[in-house]
Amino acid sequence: MKRRNLILTAVFLLLSVIFLVYADNNFDSYIVRILNLCAIYTVLGLSMNLINGFTGLFSLGHAGFMAVGAYATAILTMSIETKQANFFLAPLISPLDKIVLPFLISLIIAGLIAVIVAYGIGAPALRLKGDYLAIATLGFAEIIRVVFTNTQRVTNGALGLKGIPSTTNLWWSFGIALFTVIVMISLINSSYGRAFKAIREDEIAAESMGINLFKHKVLSFMIGAFFAGVGGGLLGSLLGTIDPLMFRFFMTFNILLIIVLGGMGSISGTIISAFVITIATEWLRFLDEPIKLGFLTTPALPGLRMVVFSALLMVVVLFFRHGLMGTRELTWDMIFGFFNRKKPLTKGGTK
Repeated sequence: MKRRNLILTAVFLLLSVIFLVYADNNFDSYIVRILNLCAIYTVLGLSMNLINGFTGLFSLGHAGFMAVGAYATAILTMSIETKQANFFLAPLISPLDKIVLPFLISLIIAGLIAVIVAYGIGAPALRLKGDYLAIATLGFAEIIRVVFTNTQRVTNGALGLKGIPSTTNLWWSFGIALFTVIVMISLINSSYGRAFKAIREDEIAAESMGINLFKHKVLSFMIGAFFAGVGGGLLGSLLGTIDPLMFRFFMTFNILLIIVLGGMGSISGTIISAFVITIATEWLRFLDEPIKLGFLTTPALPGLRMVVFSALLMVVVLFFRHGLMGTRELTWDMIFGFFNRKKPLTKGGTK
């Protein structure tokens, strides 16, 4: 059984690589961009699910970590000429104005900077619980955004950054998404992961079993922040331009929506939800434009797409209160069990 699952997983990964090769060479730029967004939101969703789903912390500061990662990656990868063109009001501080690093190294540094910021936020804030923690982390995220808006010589202030090297492609986004999945699975199945879930279920019981609550909460917060910073760096490189207004609470809400719909505490649920929500929001974009219904043409209604999308999500949440997967994981055994379910006996004892 275990060997069968390994073979099926290897075949699935091989087919995924073949699909990415085909998509990279044959799909238009719009579809490729959507696929990149699906992979990036998978990274961001998994990073937030570690904090909110597996550890049970109600954090709303993810947009702040994404902003740190996006700006750090952009500044470290932009050429010297591009930096001079962006920082025309006030020059970029030294030595950042002369540093140009490879994309992977920049992503790692961006993630580590997000970790440092997360520790500075988590040390005081994680002593709070529930709604108080949510308000505190949301406030810290807004503080980060306001600081970025007013640090002209570091982030170019409200003008943002343009001309960011478009390094993110299908291989970078899906490769880092796969790495994130592997790290999350390994972490959740380790002793640290079991401690995270114990804290989620009952903090008092977890502490009575010898689990250091503060240590594990901060650790979960920092790991989630690292991958949020990496995801922010990928997103900034994909878009080619960033500004502080991108990282408002609405960005955190989008990621929270992914983990709630997929299942708080489910890795596979988060992956499925990231793809479904990203593709659905793009597919429903036609609702914002004039719609022809035979001889009748409805006027353009900007925002109708989000109204319909929100209504559909409300229906899903009503019927799936714990998300699509809850705390379960999609496994090969579950898939085969679904197709091999025996039909119930009819009256008379026959199938």
